[in-house]
Amino acid sequence: MDNNYFTEKIAPKNKPEEKPAQSAPRQKINPDEFVEHRQNHPNNEEKRPQRAPRQERPDRQERPQRPERQERAERPEKPERPERAERRENSPKPEKKPADPGAVVEIIGVRFKDVGKVYYFAPNGVAFEQGDRAIVETARGIECGDIVLTNRTVPESTIVSPLKSIIRKATPADIKQLEEKRRQEKEIMQVFGEKIAQHRLDMKPIDVDCTFDGSKILFYFTSDGRVDFRDLVKDLASVYRTRIELRQIGVRDEAKMLGGLGICGRPFCCSSFLGEFQPVSIKMAKEQSLSLNPTKISGTCGRLMCCLKYEQNCYEEFLRTTPKVGAYVETSEGRGRVSETNLLTGILKVQLDKNPDAPITVNKADVKLLKDGQVRISRDEMKALKNLEDK
Repeated sequence: MDNNYFTEKIAPKNKPEEKPAQSAPRQKINPDEFVEHRQNHPNNEEKRPQRAPRQERPDRQERPQRPERQERAERPEKPERPERAERRENSPKPEKKPADPGAVVEIIGVRFKDVGKVYYFAPNGVAFEQGDRAIVETARGIECGDIVLTNRTVPESTIVSPLKSIIRKATPADIKQLEEKRRQEKEIMQVFGEKIAQHRLDMKPIDVDCTFDGSKILFYFTSDGRVDFRDLVKDLASVYRTRIELRQIGVRDEAKMLGGLGICGRPFCCSSFLGEFQPVSIKMAKEQSLSLNPTKISGTCGRLMCCLKYEQNCYEEFLRTTPKVGAYVETSEGRGRVSETNLLTGILKVQLDKNPDAPITVNKADVKLLKDGQVRISRDEMKALKNLEDK
């Protein structure tokens, strides 16, 4: 398209250009005339007195230079006011009450699960017998627990003060209410499994626990990873109209709650008498000279057996007095290295330098230790057994 089209439409030819109107030239005002005009204005009845012309000040004298500041260490210390010092001396100082090592406190032991941790409470002047039940206040709410430790006095330094007092001794009505709660837990457990299946969550329901006052319901489950169960909590809260709390537990807690038989043929230690889990490591199995076969040193839960902890203190004492595998010793037949040890009997097998193919058997009391060895776990063993330890 021709560019003349736009030129004719937008800026037609032969059209005189409009010039902006020129404004009148602005008169210059003399400042002297302006001042005189203001002073002679008819509205100004009174004339302000004119100021005297500013006189020139004589030359200022140069100020003397400020002396240099003294260093902090050289500054003289300010004397303290005598009134303040006297007031400080006369003011009573708070006396620190020393802890009485002979102070004792009366306690009772309460357990809320068949095999669980024992919590201490103040009996509040009530005498309890073995098998009684008490209503107490816990962090979860009002609970009813069994008395496993009757009234006794213990040193105050052995407990965490202050102890919470019991609310009351359980009455037959309280025991009946507790049995009703246990019956409801079985029904809630079925609903819990159905809700998990409806929401298609990767969870395994384990147990349900209702507080004695009904203010909270705790749901226990296991899972391989993290689970977003927010919708499940809302669904359960709409059904039971109370506070809902979901807790993800480990495989050891699962075995403790469900129970079962171990590889020894006896019930699980955790579900029989262990109140708390003790840390168990692969190093314990190595120091006890056990076979590092996962099927032989792990329990039904898939973790290291809790019984490895029972005799660990004895094995550690034996290791202090017994040469370890790889130690260099002096025997009656010559020098050699320890190839095998039996910590319980103290019998050693030593490969002599002069005849390493025929090891000899000696007692640890008949050898002289020259250089001790170390109990080490190889990388291959650690890699194969890393899943057996608690994470």
